[in-house]
Amino acid sequence: MKEFVAYIVKNLVDHPDKVRINEVGGTQTLIIELAVEKSDIGKIIGKQGKTINAIRTLLMSVASRNGIRVSLEIIEEGKPKTEQVVG
Repeated sequence: MKEFVAYIVKNLVDHPDKVRINEVGGTQTLIIELAVEKSDIGKIIGKQGKTINAIRTLLMSVASRNGIRVSLEIIEEGKPKTEQVVG
């Protein structure tokens, strides 16, 4: 899942070398923490959240095939913004 998110995000941002992704395994949910350069946050979220919703949809599809639940958190200057993906 980490590599899947990295592939998508690195192709969207201007600074792919600044993308940081961390997986935290829970008992029932996999948490993916995503941090990008401050100037790239808008590109990840997109207009009216359309880009992040598309990423969530893709993650939901992959997670459901693997029988797991995924939570995507966008880390922004120490403040996580949680986007829930249910799979």
